[in-house]
Parts: sequence; structure tokens; C-alpha cells
Amino acid sequence: MVRTVDGKPKPFGEDKPPKGRAALLAAAVVGAAAAGGTALSGGAASIESGGGSSLQARNAGKESARKGKHEDAMKRLGLKTLKKIAKRELKCAPYAFGQVRQFFLRHPCKALSRMLLAVGDGAGNTVVVTIAWVRMPKAAEARDLRDLADRDGSGNIYALPDALLKRAGVRFTGEHYESRLDGSLLVIAEAAGGGHPDPAVLDAAADVAAAFPAP
Repeated sequence: MVRTVDGKPKPFGEDKPPKGRAALLAAAVVGAAAAGGTALSGGAASIESGGGSSLQARNAGKESARKGKHEDAMKRLGLKTLKKIAKRELKCAPYAFGQVRQFFLRHPCKALSRMLLAVGDGAGNTVVVTIAWVRMPKAAEARDLRDLADRDGSGNIYALPDALLKRAGVRFTGEHYESRLDGSLLVIAEAAGGGHPDPAVLDAAADVAAAFPAP
């Protein structure tokens, strides 16, 4: 899902918090590190359409994802999990930026879980997927949060930091972004890669990751 403004694509990474540039993962490396997040980078999988990006593969991946089978879900897309890190927090505001952070200051969340996945296509290319699960006290608050987070210029939640991926230089632009609402739970997922990845594969990775249940 690509957000649009006035009918034109507006990448999520173009959001600008009060101070400096902000992508999904970084407003500035220093600020992100202080919040427990980082700007990530790396390569991306390039898989022929009809393979990992096909509707059949995507549906199979989402079926595994809903069962919490992370590695199998990515495997259904033709991607092999190279690295996975996850962390749970009791507060959200310290790990968010922009208007989303202000929202959390007014409406504290109950819990925040974040995961970072690095997956490869077996040919030396890598796709990085970041997922955030936000549990709000009420379903209405989760809906309001989704409306805000999906909107251009609103900020969002930092991804987990990882030194290896940071050195690789992956930038999240918001072009391959998905969110899912399940009662009081909001899930946000985004995929990114370097080189010349197939956009359909990145879209599929974000779509499948958004189906993961909270850790």
C-alpha cells in the first residue's frame, strides 16, 4: 500500500518530524538511537513476477504469517530469513516521532512490540522488513492511531536498531507499506531494499508481515 496525497504517491519516508528528516526508521540517526530505533539499509530481493510476488505465493505467505510462522511465511515468497530480532516495550511515546508521538502522549498505549527481519533471495540480495504491533486500551484509539499513522507527514514508530543493517544503508521510503487493524491492536509493516528490487516483492513482503500476530 502506497499512501497518496492529492492523488499523487507520497512515500512514508518523506514524513518530517519537528527536527530533521524522518523516514519510518530514522528522523536522524542520533535521535533514532536515543529512542531505540535506527535508520537501516541493505539490498533487496529481486524475484520474477509470478514467483514470490504472485498472488498465490502472497496468500500462502499470509496463511503461514497468521499462524506466527515467520520463516515459513517469507519462504512462501521465495525469501530466506537471514536475521530476526524482536523487542517488547511498555510505552510507545519514547519510540515514536512526529504527530504519532504526540498522540501517544495523550493516549498512552498498553504495549509495543517491534520486529526486524532480514530476508534473502539466495542470490546475495536482501530485503529488510520492519513490523510494529501497538496495543491500545480501546479499539477506537487504535483506529484513530491508524488513521494518523497512515497519513502523510504524521510521523510513526522507529524500527529496532541493528548495526549490521545500518551499515548496509537501507532506506525505508514508505512505498512498500501496510497496516492492519485488529480490535485494539494496530500492526504496521514496511519493506525496503537496495539495488533494483522488484517492487511487487517488496509489497508482498510488507503485506505478509502485517499479518504476523503480536509476539
